[in-house]
Amino acid sequence: MKKKTINFMKKFTGYTSIELAKTRLWGLRRQLTCLLIPLFFSACSEKELPEGFEGYVKEFYGGVAGDEPRSVLEARKILSAGGSAADAATALYFALAVTLPSSASLGGGGSCLVFRPKLQNPGWGKPIFTQKIEALEFFTRSPSVIFSTTSRPSAVPGNIAGMFALHARYGRMSWSKLVVVGEKLARFGIQASRALLSDLEPVEGALNQDPVSNLIFHGPKGNPIKEGDYFQQIDLANTLSKIRMNGPIDFYRGKFAEFFVDRVNAAGGALSLEDLQNYRPRWVKPVSMEIGTSYFNKNKAYFVPPPAAAGIVEAQILGILDREGSLNDASSKAKYHFLAEASLIAYVQRGRWMQEDLMSKFPEKDLVSKSGLDRLLGKFSDKQHRPSLSFKPNPSPMPENTSATSFVVIDNQGMSVSCAFTMNNLFGIGRMARGTGIMIAATPEGIGRGSISLGPMMIINPFNDQFVLAASASGGATGASAISSVVARSYLGKQSLKAAIAAPRVHHGGAPDVTYFEPNLGKDVVSYLVNLGHNVAATPRIGLVNIAYCSGGLPGGPETCSIRTDPRGYGLALNAAKLAN
Repeated sequence: MKKKTINFMKKFTGYTSIELAKTRLWGLRRQLTCLLIPLFFSACSEKELPEGFEGYVKEFYGGVAGDEPRSVLEARKILSAGGSAADAATALYFALAVTLPSSASLGGGGSCLVFRPKLQNPGWGKPIFTQKIEALEFFTRSPSVIFSTTSRPSAVPGNIAGMFALHARYGRMSWSKLVVVGEKLARFGIQASRALLSDLEPVEGALNQDPVSNLIFHGPKGNPIKEGDYFQQIDLANTLSKIRMNGPIDFYRGKFAEFFVDRVNAAGGALSLEDLQNYRPRWVKPVSMEIGTSYFNKNKAYFVPPPAAAGIVEAQILGILDREGSLNDASSKAKYHFLAEASLIAYVQRGRWMQEDLMSKFPEKDLVSKSGLDRLLGKFSDKQHRPSLSFKPNPSPMPENTSATSFVVIDNQGMSVSCAFTMNNLFGIGRMARGTGIMIAATPEGIGRGSISLGPMMIINPFNDQFVLAASASGGATGASAISSVVARSYLGKQSLKAAIAAPRVHHGGAPDVTYFEPNLGKDVVSYLVNLGHNVAATPRIGLVNIAYCSGGLPGGPETCSIRTDPRGYGLALNAAKLAN
């Protein structure tokens, strides 16, 4: 094996190719075991299912929530077979690449927050694992050169590298066992979900102009696929087969990389082999702050850092509401004013600290420090709406791409993974790289594209090393307001998670000076907001949230866990053996 290949793998994942080969051999042994099991199965009871088989975990296996149902079901199987939250997240992603390519194609990018609790040694000595929480960035990047022939500026993909890095650090099952989940779905066909169809409808005309994707999303007679129709993606299955066998190496610097570059450029995009070879995911320290309504209930909240700007926005909204401390005592009408004003202040502040590259002008810890949040609280009034133009400098409107998808996964040991993905536009540039099955992501350059709206978050109890909450959302600028609303109502306000996620939402983005509300918000609440000085306007939906909340902590209190997907969307949430609406 060439030394440069070993060095590449070490930089890419922290493991050498030899170490990864050992993992593959371990996976092969497990596959051989699977082949031999049927010979002895008649002599075994259900209780003797080996690890790696669905049903191995008999009681609480964790939970999963996401925007697309089939991918959630596949992740549940991994948890039930004894996989970690990272294993389930990896399988869920590769299923999403097949079932929801509008937001999660192999050509896109994203970010995750990962929490691993301490694993104590059964005997004396040091823990097997220490507590760890970190953010994983695998955003799409702009190509180094955009050619004169480029008609649709595209992006350097990050999803495959990101999922490989996640699995290499926190996975227990073999890589091949997780990637094959998506490969099988693509090869043998899936039914079109309502989630996919809702993304297809607004861009159907544009996709029709691409003969490659047109073959996928139209039936044998040329008619658009309908909900429940079966369709296959053979080229994508073949691509996933290569990823299953070779990991990310062939995709980022092998023969497939050369093939992919050629097909992206032929589709009107811009990509070079050097762009792929130079791509690396990054493990970074998350932004953190204390959160809780009393001294004895102080946990720690974690957010993805910039350039995923939504993380800081969520932190400041929740920080204002937490420090105000009156959310619990406020009337049901006043809660909407509190949420709208906190959102306004946080988005105005984003315009002050965020640079053109979406990074912060100031130390991130200062933006969520006690003194920093106290200053923001001084701009808050529970009696009257503060006009946007009273802030100096005046906030400017910023359109944001709403195309994204998210999920959360927890396992029975308390590990949690919260992720968000985007193509920077629905179906990226609207073109598929011929022969690969991969929808090509749009460039992250441009106002409101890229990582700006991605904001997975978590809450951890630092005193007993317990997982408490994980959430992620989509919806562009409204995603941060949506997460903050659900977390404020459930964690700070002690509403049930079911009630908190179903409650009508409000959003104020700083500019224009309009408080947006969902149509099911009561007329009396709307009148109340108007009387406090809000300019109001209805909007069909404010964000889609996926959330897991264990009020008693995990792994200590699995009976207190609830996991929900947003009723505004078409996703699914599964908690242990119980379906959550």
